[in-house]
Amino acid sequence: MIEYRPFCNTDPPQLNELWNFGKLGPGAAREFPNDVLDLLVLAEPYFDRQGLIVACDGKEAVGFVHAGFGSNAAGTGISTSTGVICAVLVRMDYRMQGIGRQLVARGEDYLRSRGATEIFAGESGTRNPFYLGLYGGAESAGFLETDANAAPFFASLGYQPVERYQLLRRDITDKKDPFDPRMLTVKRSMKFGVLDRPPSANWWWMTRYGRFGSLTFALIPNTGGNPPAEVTFWEMQFHGACRGERTAGITDLSVAAGERRKGYAKSLITEVIRRLRDEMVTHVEVTIREDNKAALDLFGALNFVPFDAGVVYQKPQAASAGSPATNSEQSEPERASETTVDFQSR
Repeated sequence: MIEYRPFCNTDPPQLNELWNFGKLGPGAAREFPNDVLDLLVLAEPYFDRQGLIVACDGKEAVGFVHAGFGSNAAGTGISTSTGVICAVLVRMDYRMQGIGRQLVARGEDYLRSRGATEIFAGESGTRNPFYLGLYGGAESAGFLETDANAAPFFASLGYQPVERYQLLRRDITDKKDPFDPRMLTVKRSMKFGVLDRPPSANWWWMTRYGRFGSLTFALIPNTGGNPPAEVTFWEMQFHGACRGERTAGITDLSVAAGERRKGYAKSLITEVIRRLRDEMVTHVEVTIREDNKAALDLFGALNFVPFDAGVVYQKPQAASAGSPATNSEQSEPERASETTVDFQSR
C-alpha cells in the first residue's frame, strides 16, 4: 500500500535517484550529488518539510511533490497567499496508479492550510522558491514542453495554462557576432562596468541567484550618471555539466525607460558574450515571456534561437477549494489566514 508522509532527513538519496531517472526532459539537470539538493532546496530558510510530501511503498520512496510559496511584493520574505506546485515526480514503474494525482492533492491541501487562495503549477517569476538551477532555463519558466508528461497530467487535474515562456539559447563558439551601427556610438560614449549583483537585488534575489556565480554588467556614461543598461549573467553549472558544455544564463536585463531603442541592450550583451567566450563559456541562454515581443525581437537579432518553451498552469479557484485528500498517516492542519513571513528583518 502506498503511504504519504512529509520529508525526512534520510530522504535525499532516494529523492535524488527519483529525479535523475524521472525522464523530466533535457530541461532538467541530472546526475548531481546529493549535497546539491541540500544546497538549492533543503537549505532555503523557508523550507518546510510538510510541503515536501513523499509517496512510499514500504521503505522505498516512489514519488514526491514539493509545494511552496513565492516572495512578497518587497522581496523580503515569502507570501503564503499564492501557492506553487514546484515539482511532482513518480517513479516510472509506479505511474498510471493515481499516485501523482494523490501527491498533488496533498500538495494543494498543504498550500491551502497555510493560507493560499491561488494555486499555480510550475515555478516562474518570483513564484520560484526552490528549483532554479535544476529545472528550466536561465529563469524559471513553469513546466517545460520537453517534459512531455506535464501538460496532459495537469490538464487532467483541472489546471489551465496561464503563462507561456520561450527558452532561447546561442552557441557562442560561433564568433559571428551581429553588428549594429549604433554600437559604434555606444562604444565611444560608454565604458563597461562590472558589479557583483544588480543594484535592485533584494533578499529574494539573493536566495535564488546569490547561490550561483554571477556578475552584473553595466554601460556607464563617460560623462557620469546612471547606467542606461544593465544585465546579469550567471553560471548554469548543473545544466551545463550534464550537457558537456559551459552555459551562462541571462537575467535582470534592464534599459532605462528614456534610453530605449538606442542600441544599448544589444551593445551590452554583445560585449559580455565576447568576454564570456574568452572564459571558455560555450552557450548562453535566456528565458522570455511569450508576450514580450520586444525582448524576443532583441534576442532574435542577437542570434538566439528557441529550443524549448515553458507553461505555468493555474487551478481555477472553484476547483482549488475542493475537499482535502485523506491521509492514513496524518490529519491536515486547519486552514490558516494569509501571512507574509519577512526573513530579512530577522
